[in-house]
Amino acid sequence: MPVPDSVAATEALLAAEGYVADRALATAVFLALKMGRPLFLEGEPGTGKTEIAKALAAALPRRLVRLQCYDGLDISGAAYEWNHARQLMAIRLAEAAGTAADRERVEHDIYDRKYLLERPLLSAITGTPALLLIDELDRADEPFEAFLLEILADFQISIPEIGTIRAETPPVVVITSNRTREVHDAIRRRCLYHWVGYPDAARERAILAARAPWLPARLSEQVVAFVQRLRSGEWFKLPGVAETIDWANALAALDAKELDPALVDSTLGVLMKYEDDLAKLRGAEAARLVAEARGG
Repeated sequence: MPVPDSVAATEALLAAEGYVADRALATAVFLALKMGRPLFLEGEPGTGKTEIAKALAAALPRRLVRLQCYDGLDISGAAYEWNHARQLMAIRLAEAAGTAADRERVEHDIYDRKYLLERPLLSAITGTPALLLIDELDRADEPFEAFLLEILADFQISIPEIGTIRAETPPVVVITSNRTREVHDAIRRRCLYHWVGYPDAARERAILAARAPWLPARLSEQVVAFVQRLRSGEWFKLPGVAETIDWANALAALDAKELDPALVDSTLGVLMKYEDDLAKLRGAEAARLVAEARGG
């Protein structure tokens, strides 16, 4: 499928995969596709950053290649490593053959591509066209970011033993960060940037309509009203869109038709993930928010 020819077409493309994007996000995605630039998405956990990449990969369609970042991630885990077991076997077989020609051939070919194990970054620039998702970059160590600069700028990876491997079809690149630390400016300069915030009430209702269409309309409105009011308070961790969807599905599984304080108290563990927040919310505060949500 070709790149969408407008922001509206991009918005519709994402909507067809169940992702409700606002105009600013659809614009950022459209420009990233049109300009061939990586898209750097930053925001609180649960605001739908990873889902954007999944929806876009399905819509284009492209093979989704996901690099989940973590503390200690290095080149061998992210890009490539040599299959040392196969290399060693080839050496031993050459030694067993006993001829100088065999030994010389193995010494020459030991760093052939057939001995190379592809990890996500290398996989994304070889084979069929891909969407590369570098998820939660802020979890990786800062030195790892320097290795990404080559692939983000030139869609290539340099391997000392065999040279540079370039993408025949550059991947669409989406990078996400939960901002647990600042990502270096050198990464940001190579990307188009978009902050993914919490949705307003209208967009969150649209998200529920797309992701939980079986939810009764009145309950959907009350869930969104409750969560919107909840986010205006002081909590250790605000619920994201993912939690809103999970909570709506949990209420649907209980055959709820509308919110009531007892129901909310018994299901808050789906919405809030820390005991201090749960203790603060249960009881009178939850009842107050339920009354406001039902009244609104």
